[in-house]
Amino acid sequence: MAILRDAFRLGVFEPFARWKLSRALRHKRQRITNEKSQASVNGNGHATAGNGHANGHANKNAHISPKELRQMNRSVLRFAEQGWSVVYYTLQWSYGLYVHHSLPTRIFNPVDLWVGYPHIPLAGPLKFYYLTQTAFYMHQMLILNAEARRKDHVQMMTHHVITVFLMTASYFMNFTRVGCVIMFLMDWCDIFLPLAKMLRYINLQTACDVTFGCFILTWFVTRHFLFLFVIKSTIFDVPNILQFAPWFIPETGFYLVKRTHYTFCALLLVLQVLQIIWFWMICRIAWRVLKGDGASDDRSDEEDIKED
Repeated sequence: MAILRDAFRLGVFEPFARWKLSRALRHKRQRITNEKSQASVNGNGHATAGNGHANGHANKNAHISPKELRQMNRSVLRFAEQGWSVVYYTLQWSYGLYVHHSLPTRIFNPVDLWVGYPHIPLAGPLKFYYLTQTAFYMHQMLILNAEARRKDHVQMMTHHVITVFLMTASYFMNFTRVGCVIMFLMDWCDIFLPLAKMLRYINLQTACDVTFGCFILTWFVTRHFLFLFVIKSTIFDVPNILQFAPWFIPETGFYLVKRTHYTFCALLLVLQVLQIIWFWMICRIAWRVLKGDGASDDRSDEEDIKED
């Protein structure tokens, strides 16, 4: 996972962002220089000679200052980091759609998540889906501690720990159908947030705001509407469809005891609480967009605040 991330970051996203931002900065500096020279010429009343003098110095002064270079390098790194997230979530959501369609599950009536439990043996694509998702979130836990701390560091770490635990436990306890549905729902909106950040880092603010609007819509639909169907089914359908065993029966793949059920229900509710907190932060950003201030991340680290 780390090798793929660095390959995309260093080979694709950083070169593109550096070219785009360098080009924009040179054009900006050249425009400012031309405007100053033109103003000086008009003030002295020497239009013809002055224009020649201004054009002669325009290209020489159209350089990038050290401060602008630092800001550009920071934006390039941020752009590349978010670029990998866009690639990963797009590919993973597409693959999750394929896995979801291969399973007899319905989001609005998810009783098939439990019928026929335990669901073994597992198909190869489903195993690969679980493997890549678990590897990604374990990698994210490392990245989260390596990068500058953000305001929601504790919430993010809690989310990743719970997610890895749920994926690992659901795999070994054969609750893979519900795991696939949850991962499929969660990945959809995660495509749009890093894409909006990428657009902001290369100064495409209007496109950033539109993409952020798509993110808000998909977040609400998947995490506060469709996800509730899964939580409701986990809490109420499982006791009605399945019978709890007094203890684990590993040789038959049956791990459904009351303690397991209570644990999964509690962790899913904790995830929903975290997502409500994040949605409040998202709504604050949306309000700024409506006021015309543009979308920016409320969770920005200290370096971002100082630079901005």
